[in-house]
Amino acid sequence: MRIAVYAGSFNPLHIGHLAIMRYLTEDMGFDMVYLVVSPKNPIKDTVSADTGRERYEAAVAAVARHPELKVMVDDIELGMPAPQYTIRTLDAIAEREPGNSFTFVLGADNLADIRRWKDYGRILSDYGVAVYPRQGYDMGMTRADLMSECVRPAVQAPAAGPAADSACPDNGIYKITLMENAPMVDISSSELRAAFAAGIDASAYLM
Repeated sequence: MRIAVYAGSFNPLHIGHLAIMRYLTEDMGFDMVYLVVSPKNPIKDTVSADTGRERYEAAVAAVARHPELKVMVDDIELGMPAPQYTIRTLDAIAEREPGNSFTFVLGADNLADIRRWKDYGRILSDYGVAVYPRQGYDMGMTRADLMSECVRPAVQAPAAGPAADSACPDNGIYKITLMENAPMVDISSSELRAAFAAGIDASAYLM
């Protein structure tokens, strides 16, 4: 099966997440979406005591309210030692299910920042990514910039020595698929948390 791996804090899950998951299966042909609840972001969150278990249980309940979805809520990262790097998660899922193929799902904002991610070249080449649009980000330009890392003349011999070190894979291929027609819902989990904290009923935006 072709599996889309959609990871995040999902605090809380909202209609924007729902739209992306539907697009992945209904428009892109993925057989299933694995919704991976992350304990914390190794780049953004280094101090939080949040383990993710409550968010995982909330995600399970939210997905259960939409039985039409081809989605499995996955707690694999909750049992992994920190830091939970994306490449480690993908490798662990692939080892768990060797008969399936996996593509990582991320927003255009994260694609623009992906060079900060551990082993990002392997993420892009071994698994590939499906990128959904975010306001203010030109994902086509970012894709072209990343793909230019791996343009090598077929007859060019690989360079030797430390200068040859590169994120570019041996096969010279990054797999970056743009979800150009995916819906872009102008809502974020942080905005919803702020609304609830201020006593504003934003439940209509929850998944």
